[in-house]
Amino acid sequence: MTQLPPTVDLDNPWTTNATVVPYENQWIRIEHNEVTTPGGSDGVYGVVRFKNRAVGVVPVDEHDHTWLIGQYRYALDEYTWEMPAGGCPEGELVEDTARRELLEEAGLAAGTLSPLLSRVHLTNSVTDETGWVFVATDLTMVAPEPEDTEELALWRLPVDDAINMVLQDEISDAFTVMALLRLHAIRTSQAS
Repeated sequence: MTQLPPTVDLDNPWTTNATVVPYENQWIRIEHNEVTTPGGSDGVYGVVRFKNRAVGVVPVDEHDHTWLIGQYRYALDEYTWEMPAGGCPEGELVEDTARRELLEEAGLAAGTLSPLLSRVHLTNSVTDETGWVFVATDLTMVAPEPEDTEELALWRLPVDDAINMVLQDEISDAFTVMALLRLHAIRTSQAS
């Protein structure tokens, strides 16, 4: 772990005075907080609390190909290409979620899962969402089992092509961008 400069204070400088939950569903809880800011003034802070952890998986076969999932994202009103990913409920291992999402979305069973990203924070200024990503290898094709809320397209392509899609801004999903750039960085450092 990198050592912090001696002047950094790791204690929470915010004071929460009151919390109201105006909306909650099976995936999220929205909090409206009345706070005292680090500077001592009164303020408000809205937070989206996720009920699941985000788990993604980058499948890589023996020919160095991966799979991207295409789907229409309601919140963005846009079609996107992403790695297989989904939510890990409380009490479930992130590895089990990675295997399930890979099976559901891509129709792949992983013989081996290797950690790629551990506990990254996604949009940490307004949410508490955390994510984990794995690389799946020793793959076996099976029938996909998408959820009824998903209408998915499956695209098999070389890993380098997927990384180039990130570099050319053709993949906008931050979680997928992080995963593919991390994989690229690891491969580059191992090659040198």
